[in-house]
Amino acid sequence: MASIRKEILVDAAPEKVWAALRDVGAVHERVAPGFVVDTRLEEGARIVTFGNGMVARELIVDIDDEARRLVWAVVGTRLTHHNASVQVFADGAGRSRLVWIADLLPNEAAPDIRAMIEQGASVMKPTLERP
Repeated sequence: MASIRKEILVDAAPEKVWAALRDVGAVHERVAPGFVVDTRLEEGARIVTFGNGMVARELIVDIDDEARRLVWAVVGTRLTHHNASVQVFADGAGRSRLVWIADLLPNEAAPDIRAMIEQGASVMKPTLERP
C-alpha cells in the first residue's frame, strides 16, 4: 500500500487553520480555492470537484476537534483503497504544522495522488495564511 505524507508549515495560529479545515463543506473557499472548485455536502460525505475536472466522493470518517484531525475516505474511483487525514499541530507562536497523510491502492496511483497533494499544498499554505 502506498503511503504519502506531506507536511506544510503555515504562518497562522492552529485554531485558525483548524477552523478552516474542519469546515468540510467549504474546501473550495477556505482551504484550497482553485485547486478545489466546488464542494457539496451529502449525508456523511462531501462531493469535491477539483480544478482539473475530477470529482471525488469523500466519506467523512472523523472530525476530531481535540486532536485537530480530519479523516476521510475516497470511494467510487479507480482506487481500490484511499484513506486520508490532515492534522494541525502548533509549531511555535502563531504558527502551525499541517500533516496530510494519504494511504492508497493500487500503488501505481501514488505518483498521480502525490502530484495532486503537492498541488493542493501549494494552494493551501497561502490560503490558510490569509488574514
